[in-house]
Amino acid sequence: MSKVFSRAKIMLPKADVDMSKWSVVACDQYTSEPEYWKDVADLVGDAPSMLNMVLPEVYLESDDVADRINGICANMQRYLANDVMEESEPTYIYVERTQADGMVRKGIVGKVDLEHYDYSVGSTSAVRATEGTILSRIPPRVRVRENAPLESPHIMILIDDETRSIIEPLANECANFKKAYDFTLMKNSGSLKGYFIPDDVCDRIDGLLEELCDVDKFNAKYGVNEKSALAFAMGDGNHSLATAKACWEKLKAEGADVNTHPARYALAEIVNLHDEAMVFEPIHRVVFGIDTDDFTAFLKSNGITEGDEGQVFTYIVGGKEISMTVGNPTANITVGSVQNLIDEYLKSHEGTVDYIHGDDVVRQFAAKDGNIGILFDIMDKSEFFKTVIIDGALPRKTFSMGHAHDKRFYTECRKIR
Repeated sequence: MSKVFSRAKIMLPKADVDMSKWSVVACDQYTSEPEYWKDVADLVGDAPSMLNMVLPEVYLESDDVADRINGICANMQRYLANDVMEESEPTYIYVERTQADGMVRKGIVGKVDLEHYDYSVGSTSAVRATEGTILSRIPPRVRVRENAPLESPHIMILIDDETRSIIEPLANECANFKKAYDFTLMKNSGSLKGYFIPDDVCDRIDGLLEELCDVDKFNAKYGVNEKSALAFAMGDGNHSLATAKACWEKLKAEGADVNTHPARYALAEIVNLHDEAMVFEPIHRVVFGIDTDDFTAFLKSNGITEGDEGQVFTYIVGGKEISMTVGNPTANITVGSVQNLIDEYLKSHEGTVDYIHGDDVVRQFAAKDGNIGILFDIMDKSEFFKTVIIDGALPRKTFSMGHAHDKRFYTECRKIR
Protein backbone atom coordinates (compact mmCIF):
# COMPACT_ATOMS: atom_id res chain seq x y z
CA MET A 1 0.00 0.00 0.00
CA SER A 2 1.25 3.47 -0.88
CA LYS A 3 2.22 5.66 2.06
CA VAL A 4 -0.55 8.10 2.92
CA PHE A 5 1.92 10.94 3.52
CA SER A 6 5.34 10.80 1.92
CA ARG A 7 8.36 12.73 0.70
CA ALA A 8 7.97 15.05 -2.26
CA LYS A 9 10.10 16.75 -4.89
CA ILE A 10 9.63 20.29 -3.63
CA MET A 11 10.32 23.39 -5.69
CA LEU A 12 11.51 26.62 -4.07
CA PRO A 13 12.71 29.95 -5.48
CA LYS A 14 16.42 30.39 -6.11
CA ALA A 15 18.52 32.49 -3.73
CA ASP A 16 18.10 35.76 -5.66
CA VAL A 17 14.29 35.83 -5.15
CA ASP A 18 12.90 38.07 -2.40
CA MET A 19 11.00 35.53 -0.30
CA SER A 20 9.01 38.22 1.51
CA LYS A 21 7.47 39.13 -1.84
CA TRP A 22 7.32 35.52 -3.05
CA SER A 23 5.18 34.11 -0.22
CA VAL A 24 1.51 35.17 0.05
CA VAL A 25 -1.36 34.15 2.31
CA ALA A 26 -3.96 31.51 1.40
CA CYS A 27 -6.34 32.52 -1.39
CA ASP A 28 -9.46 32.04 0.77
CA GLN A 29 -8.48 34.79 3.21
CA TYR A 30 -9.60 38.45 3.13
CA THR A 31 -12.40 37.58 0.71
CA SER A 32 -14.29 40.75 1.68
CA GLU A 33 -11.22 42.96 1.66
CA PRO A 34 -10.04 43.63 -1.91
CA GLU A 35 -7.86 46.40 -0.53
CA TYR A 36 -5.71 43.75 1.20
CA TRP A 37 -4.95 42.05 -2.10
CA LYS A 38 -4.35 45.40 -3.83
CA ASP A 39 -1.79 46.20 -1.14
CA VAL A 40 -0.12 42.84 -1.78
CA ALA A 41 0.00 43.51 -5.52
CA ASP A 42 1.54 46.93 -4.91
CA LEU A 43 4.10 45.42 -2.53
CA VAL A 44 5.05 42.62 -4.95
CA GLY A 45 5.30 44.81 -8.04
CA ASP A 46 7.19 42.99 -10.81
CA ALA A 47 9.00 40.60 -8.47
CA PRO A 48 8.50 36.83 -8.77
CA SER A 49 5.65 35.92 -6.44
CA MET A 50 3.12 33.26 -5.60
CA LEU A 51 0.57 36.05 -6.06
CA ASN A 52 0.99 35.49 -9.80
CA MET A 53 0.27 31.77 -9.45
CA VAL A 54 -2.87 31.76 -7.28
CA LEU A 55 -6.37 33.18 -7.61
CA PRO A 56 -7.43 35.13 -4.50
CA GLU A 57 -11.07 34.22 -4.00
CA VAL A 58 -11.99 37.86 -3.71
CA TYR A 59 -11.77 37.83 -7.53
CA LEU A 60 -13.82 34.67 -8.14
CA GLU A 61 -16.86 36.65 -9.27
CA SER A 62 -14.94 39.29 -11.22
CA ASP A 63 -15.57 39.78 -14.94
CA ASP A 64 -11.97 38.97 -15.83
CA VAL A 65 -11.71 35.72 -13.83
CA ALA A 66 -11.11 33.62 -16.96
CA ASP A 67 -8.23 35.89 -17.97
CA ARG A 68 -6.83 35.67 -14.45
CA ILE A 69 -6.88 31.86 -14.57
CA ASN A 70 -5.17 31.81 -17.98
CA GLY A 71 -2.60 34.23 -16.59
CA ILE A 72 -1.89 31.95 -13.64
CA CYS A 73 -1.00 29.03 -15.90
CA ALA A 74 1.08 31.27 -18.15
CA ASN A 75 2.99 32.64 -15.15
CA MET A 76 3.73 29.12 -13.92
CA GLN A 77 5.08 28.18 -17.34
CA ARG A 78 7.16 31.37 -17.43
CA TYR A 79 8.68 30.72 -14.01
CA LEU A 80 9.52 27.16 -15.04
CA ALA A 81 11.03 28.27 -18.36
CA ASN A 82 13.11 30.98 -16.65
CA ASP A 83 14.36 28.66 -13.89
CA VAL A 84 13.01 30.88 -11.15
CA MET A 85 12.78 27.80 -8.91
CA GLU A 86 14.82 24.68 -8.30
CA GLU A 87 13.53 21.22 -7.44
CA SER A 88 14.72 19.05 -4.55
CA GLU A 89 15.11 15.31 -4.40
CA PRO A 90 12.17 13.60 -2.62
CA THR A 91 12.22 14.97 0.92
CA TYR A 92 10.28 16.56 3.75
CA ILE A 93 10.67 20.16 4.88
CA TYR A 94 10.45 20.93 8.58
CA VAL A 95 8.61 24.24 9.00
CA GLU A 96 8.62 26.70 11.89
CA ARG A 97 6.00 29.41 11.47
CA THR A 98 6.27 32.28 13.93
CA GLN A 99 2.78 33.71 14.13
CA ALA A 100 1.90 37.35 14.63
CA ASP A 101 1.42 36.65 18.36
CA GLY A 102 4.96 35.25 18.64
CA MET A 103 3.93 31.61 19.05
CA VAL A 104 5.73 29.10 16.82
CA ARG A 105 3.72 26.49 14.90
CA LYS A 106 5.72 23.48 13.73
CA GLY A 107 4.96 21.27 10.76
CA ILE A 108 6.27 18.96 8.05
CA VAL A 109 5.66 19.58 4.33
CA GLY A 110 5.29 16.53 2.11
CA LYS A 111 2.73 15.04 -0.23
CA VAL A 112 -0.56 13.31 0.60
CA ASP A 113 -1.85 10.43 -1.50
CA LEU A 114 -5.30 11.37 -2.83
CA GLU A 115 -6.16 7.67 -3.13
CA HIS A 116 -6.36 7.72 0.69
CA TYR A 117 -8.60 10.81 0.91
CA ASP A 118 -12.37 10.83 0.72
CA TYR A 119 -14.40 13.89 1.74
CA SER A 120 -17.81 12.23 1.34
CA VAL A 121 -20.15 11.74 4.30
CA GLY A 122 -19.40 8.50 6.12
CA SER A 123 -15.86 8.27 4.78
CA THR A 124 -13.53 5.75 6.42
CA SER A 125 -10.39 6.84 4.56
CA ALA A 126 -7.07 7.53 6.29
CA VAL A 127 -7.43 11.23 5.39
CA ARG A 128 -10.86 12.72 6.11
CA ALA A 129 -12.66 16.03 5.99
CA THR A 130 -13.52 17.44 9.41
CA GLU A 131 -16.28 19.75 8.20
CA GLY A 132 -18.88 19.30 5.49
CA THR A 133 -17.46 19.88 2.00
CA ILE A 134 -19.45 22.46 0.05
CA LEU A 135 -19.48 21.02 -3.45
CA SER A 136 -20.24 24.37 -5.09
CA ARG A 137 -16.83 25.66 -3.95
CA ILE A 138 -14.95 23.00 -5.93
CA PRO A 139 -15.61 23.83 -9.64
CA PRO A 140 -14.08 27.34 -9.58
CA ARG A 141 -10.93 25.92 -8.01
CA VAL A 142 -10.86 23.06 -10.53
CA ARG A 143 -10.71 25.64 -13.33
CA VAL A 144 -7.46 26.92 -11.81
CA ARG A 145 -5.85 23.54 -11.14
CA GLU A 146 -6.89 21.45 -14.15
CA ASN A 147 -4.43 23.08 -16.56
CA ALA A 148 -1.80 24.19 -14.05
CA PRO A 149 1.68 22.63 -14.23
CA LEU A 150 2.35 23.43 -10.56
CA GLU A 151 0.60 23.35 -7.22
CA SER A 152 1.30 25.17 -3.99
CA PRO A 153 -0.40 24.28 -0.71
CA HIS A 154 -2.30 26.09 1.96
CA ILE A 155 -3.53 22.64 3.00
CA MET A 156 -2.88 21.88 6.67
CA ILE A 157 -3.56 18.36 7.95
CA LEU A 158 -3.70 17.46 11.63
CA ILE A 159 -2.24 14.41 13.34
CA ASP A 160 -3.11 13.35 16.89
CA ASP A 161 0.30 12.87 18.50
CA GLU A 162 -0.19 13.62 22.19
CA THR A 163 3.30 12.26 22.98
CA ARG A 164 4.79 14.89 20.63
CA SER A 165 7.18 12.32 19.20
CA ILE A 166 6.89 12.98 15.45
CA ILE A 167 7.25 16.69 14.67
CA GLU A 168 8.39 18.31 17.91
CA PRO A 169 11.81 16.57 18.21
CA LEU A 170 12.84 18.26 14.95
CA ALA A 171 13.07 21.60 16.78
CA ASN A 172 16.16 20.35 18.60
CA GLU A 173 17.66 18.72 15.52
CA CYS A 174 17.13 21.29 12.77
CA ALA A 175 20.33 23.21 13.52
CA ASN A 176 22.07 20.34 11.73
CA PHE A 177 19.71 20.40 8.73
CA LYS A 178 20.20 22.33 5.49
CA LYS A 179 18.09 25.49 5.64
CA ALA A 180 15.45 25.82 2.91
CA TYR A 181 14.31 29.38 3.73
CA ASP A 182 14.22 31.93 6.54
CA PHE A 183 12.36 35.19 6.03
CA THR A 184 9.79 37.67 7.30
CA LEU A 185 6.26 37.32 5.95
CA MET A 186 4.55 40.34 4.43
CA LYS A 187 2.00 42.58 6.16
CA ASN A 188 2.93 41.84 9.78
CA SER A 189 2.14 38.13 9.48
CA GLY A 190 5.15 36.79 11.36
CA SER A 191 8.01 34.82 9.85
CA LEU A 192 8.81 31.46 8.31
CA LYS A 193 11.75 29.07 8.55
CA GLY A 194 12.13 25.81 6.67
CA TYR A 195 14.72 23.02 6.79
CA PHE A 196 15.31 20.06 4.47
CA ILE A 197 15.03 16.91 6.59
CA PRO A 198 17.89 14.40 6.06
CA ASP A 199 17.03 10.95 4.72
CA ASP A 200 17.70 9.09 7.98
CA VAL A 201 15.35 11.40 9.88
CA CYS A 202 12.79 11.08 7.05
CA ASP A 203 12.96 7.32 7.56
CA ARG A 204 12.16 7.76 11.25
CA ILE A 205 9.22 10.02 10.44
CA ASP A 206 7.91 7.52 7.88
CA GLY A 207 7.87 4.80 10.51
CA LEU A 208 6.05 6.93 13.07
CA LEU A 209 3.44 8.05 10.53
CA GLU A 210 2.86 4.43 9.53
CA GLU A 211 2.05 3.68 13.18
CA LEU A 212 -0.76 6.25 13.02
CA CYS A 213 -2.33 4.13 10.29
CA ASP A 214 -2.19 0.91 12.33
CA VAL A 215 -5.83 -0.08 12.86
CA ASP A 216 -5.27 -2.06 16.06
CA LYS A 217 -3.38 0.77 17.74
CA PHE A 218 -5.98 3.22 16.47
CA ASN A 219 -8.90 1.26 17.93
CA ALA A 220 -7.13 0.84 21.26
CA LYS A 221 -6.31 4.53 21.45
CA TYR A 222 -9.86 5.79 20.83
CA GLY A 223 -11.82 2.91 22.31
CA VAL A 224 -13.56 2.15 19.00
CA ASN A 225 -13.86 -0.84 16.69
CA GLU A 226 -13.20 0.56 13.22
CA LYS A 227 -11.96 -1.28 10.14
CA SER A 228 -9.66 1.57 9.08
CA ALA A 229 -7.76 4.27 10.94
CA LEU A 230 -8.34 8.00 10.75
CA ALA A 231 -4.69 9.04 10.77
CA PHE A 232 -4.91 12.48 9.16
CA ALA A 233 -7.75 14.96 9.77
CA MET A 234 -8.18 18.09 7.68
CA GLY A 235 -7.37 21.23 9.61
CA ASP A 236 -7.40 23.84 6.85
CA GLY A 237 -7.69 23.88 3.08
CA ASN A 238 -10.22 21.05 2.79
CA HIS A 239 -11.75 22.51 -0.37
CA SER A 240 -8.31 22.80 -1.95
CA LEU A 241 -7.64 19.14 -1.22
CA ALA A 242 -11.13 18.26 -2.51
CA THR A 243 -10.26 20.14 -5.70
CA ALA A 244 -7.05 18.14 -6.09
CA LYS A 245 -9.10 14.98 -5.58
CA ALA A 246 -11.66 16.01 -8.21
CA CYS A 247 -8.93 16.74 -10.74
CA TRP A 248 -7.22 13.44 -10.00
CA GLU A 249 -10.42 11.44 -10.42
CA LYS A 250 -10.97 13.13 -13.78
CA LEU A 251 -7.43 12.30 -14.89
CA LYS A 252 -7.89 8.67 -13.82
CA ALA A 253 -11.10 8.46 -15.82
CA GLU A 254 -9.13 9.74 -18.82
CA GLY A 255 -6.54 6.98 -18.40
CA ALA A 256 -3.81 8.53 -16.25
CA ASP A 257 -1.32 6.03 -14.84
CA VAL A 258 -2.09 5.69 -11.13
CA ASN A 259 1.45 4.53 -10.41
CA THR A 260 3.36 7.38 -12.01
CA HIS A 261 1.18 10.46 -12.48
CA PRO A 262 2.23 13.26 -10.09
CA ALA A 263 -1.34 14.60 -9.77
CA ARG A 264 -2.20 11.54 -7.67
CA TYR A 265 -0.66 13.52 -4.81
CA ALA A 266 -1.11 16.94 -3.28
CA LEU A 267 1.47 18.98 -1.41
CA ALA A 268 0.44 19.61 2.19
CA GLU A 269 1.73 20.40 5.66
CA ILE A 270 1.02 18.14 8.62
CA VAL A 271 0.77 19.75 12.07
CA ASN A 272 0.30 18.13 15.45
CA LEU A 273 -3.12 18.80 16.94
CA HIS A 274 -1.35 19.25 20.29
CA ASP A 275 1.04 21.96 19.08
CA GLU A 276 0.71 24.79 21.59
CA ALA A 277 0.35 27.30 18.76
CA MET A 278 -2.70 25.42 17.45
CA VAL A 279 -5.42 27.30 19.30
CA PHE A 280 -9.02 26.32 18.70
CA GLU A 281 -11.30 29.31 19.13
CA PRO A 282 -15.04 28.70 19.58
CA ILE A 283 -17.52 29.97 17.02
CA HIS A 284 -20.72 31.01 18.78
CA ARG A 285 -24.31 31.28 17.52
CA VAL A 286 -26.82 34.10 17.38
CA VAL A 287 -30.38 33.32 16.27
CA PHE A 288 -32.09 36.43 14.87
CA GLY A 289 -35.71 37.40 14.34
CA ILE A 290 -37.49 34.78 16.45
CA ASP A 291 -40.06 34.59 19.23
CA THR A 292 -37.53 34.08 22.01
CA ASP A 293 -40.09 32.62 24.44
CA ASP A 294 -41.17 30.08 21.83
CA PHE A 295 -37.58 29.16 21.01
CA THR A 296 -36.76 28.73 24.69
CA ALA A 297 -39.80 26.50 25.13
CA PHE A 298 -38.70 24.47 22.10
CA LEU A 299 -35.28 23.87 23.62
CA LYS A 300 -36.78 22.82 26.95
CA SER A 301 -39.15 20.41 25.21
CA ASN A 302 -36.07 18.79 23.64
CA GLY A 303 -34.26 18.15 26.90
CA ILE A 304 -32.36 21.41 27.41
CA THR A 305 -32.32 22.34 31.10
CA GLU A 306 -30.39 24.64 33.40
CA GLY A 307 -27.20 22.97 34.55
CA ASP A 308 -23.43 22.89 34.41
CA GLU A 309 -22.59 19.25 33.73
CA GLY A 310 -22.31 17.27 30.50
CA GLN A 311 -22.72 19.19 27.25
CA VAL A 312 -22.94 22.74 28.61
CA PHE A 313 -23.42 26.11 26.89
CA THR A 314 -24.32 29.65 27.90
CA TYR A 315 -27.76 30.83 26.79
CA ILE A 316 -28.28 34.60 26.48
CA VAL A 317 -31.83 35.92 26.29
CA GLY A 318 -33.57 39.01 27.64
CA GLY A 319 -30.38 40.32 29.18
CA LYS A 320 -29.78 37.14 31.19
CA GLU A 321 -26.99 34.60 30.82
CA ILE A 322 -27.95 31.07 31.84
CA SER A 323 -25.81 27.94 31.99
CA MET A 324 -27.69 25.23 30.11
CA THR A 325 -27.03 21.53 29.59
CA VAL A 326 -28.07 19.18 26.80
CA GLY A 327 -30.20 16.39 28.23
CA ASN A 328 -30.46 14.37 25.03
CA PRO A 329 -27.16 14.76 23.13
CA THR A 330 -27.38 14.06 19.40
CA ALA A 331 -23.68 14.59 18.73
CA ASN A 332 -20.38 13.89 20.45
CA ILE A 333 -19.79 17.59 21.20
CA THR A 334 -22.03 20.36 22.50
CA VAL A 335 -21.99 22.51 19.38
CA GLY A 336 -23.28 19.57 17.32
CA SER A 337 -26.22 18.84 19.61
CA VAL A 338 -27.20 22.52 19.81
CA GLN A 339 -26.79 23.11 16.08
CA ASN A 340 -29.11 20.18 15.38
CA LEU A 341 -31.80 21.82 17.52
CA ILE A 342 -31.33 25.23 15.89
CA ASP A 343 -31.63 23.65 12.44
CA GLU A 344 -34.74 21.74 13.48
CA TYR A 345 -36.42 24.87 14.84
CA LEU A 346 -35.64 27.04 11.81
CA LYS A 347 -37.14 24.45 9.44
CA SER A 348 -40.61 25.49 10.60
CA HIS A 349 -40.11 28.97 12.06
CA GLU A 350 -38.97 32.33 10.80
CA GLY A 351 -35.50 33.44 11.82
CA THR A 352 -31.86 33.09 10.83
CA VAL A 353 -28.67 31.90 12.49
CA ASP A 354 -25.24 33.46 12.20
CA TYR A 355 -21.84 32.25 13.37
CA ILE A 356 -19.99 34.75 15.50
CA HIS A 357 -16.45 35.09 16.83
CA GLY A 358 -16.10 36.87 20.17
CA ASP A 359 -18.22 36.70 23.33
CA ASP A 360 -18.89 40.44 23.44
CA VAL A 361 -20.22 40.55 19.89
CA VAL A 362 -22.69 37.77 20.74
CA ARG A 363 -23.82 39.68 23.83
CA GLN A 364 -24.40 42.84 21.77
CA PHE A 365 -26.60 41.00 19.27
CA ALA A 366 -28.45 39.04 21.96
CA ALA A 367 -29.37 42.26 23.78
CA LYS A 368 -31.80 43.16 20.98
CA ASP A 369 -35.42 42.00 20.97
CA GLY A 370 -36.06 38.86 18.95
CA ASN A 371 -32.49 37.57 19.23
CA ILE A 372 -30.82 34.96 21.41
CA GLY A 373 -27.13 34.22 21.83
CA ILE A 374 -25.34 30.95 22.52
CA LEU A 375 -21.76 30.82 23.80
CA PHE A 376 -19.69 27.65 23.61
CA ASP A 377 -16.55 26.73 25.49
CA ILE A 378 -13.33 26.12 23.59
CA MET A 379 -13.36 22.66 22.05
CA ASP A 380 -11.16 20.20 23.94
CA LYS A 381 -8.48 19.05 21.49
CA SER A 382 -8.70 15.55 22.89
CA GLU A 383 -12.27 15.35 21.56
CA PHE A 384 -11.38 16.34 18.02
CA PHE A 385 -10.37 13.04 16.39
CA LYS A 386 -12.87 10.95 18.33
CA THR A 387 -15.70 13.27 17.32
CA VAL A 388 -14.78 12.94 13.64
CA ILE A 389 -14.56 9.15 14.07
CA ILE A 390 -17.98 8.91 15.75
CA ASP A 391 -19.98 11.72 14.13
CA GLY A 392 -18.19 12.07 10.83
CA ALA A 393 -17.57 15.65 9.73
CA LEU A 394 -17.97 18.19 12.52
CA PRO A 395 -20.93 20.57 12.52
CA ARG A 396 -20.34 23.59 10.33
CA LYS A 397 -18.55 26.45 12.02
CA THR A 398 -17.48 24.40 15.04
CA PHE A 399 -14.22 26.20 15.65
CA SER A 400 -11.67 28.51 14.11
CA MET A 401 -7.95 27.81 13.93
CA GLY A 402 -6.22 31.16 14.27
CA HIS A 403 -6.55 34.51 12.59
CA ALA A 404 -6.28 35.28 8.88
CA HIS A 405 -2.69 36.54 9.07
CA ASP A 406 -1.66 33.28 10.77
CA LYS A 407 -3.02 31.04 8.00
CA ARG A 408 -0.60 29.11 5.85
CA PHE A 409 1.30 31.14 3.25
CA TYR A 410 2.01 29.74 -0.22
CA THR A 411 5.76 29.12 -0.35
CA GLU A 412 6.62 25.66 -1.71
CA CYS A 413 5.58 24.30 -5.13
CA ARG A 414 5.41 20.87 -6.75
CA LYS A 415 5.01 19.76 -10.36
CA ILE A 416 1.69 18.05 -11.07
CA ARG A 417 2.22 17.47 -14.81
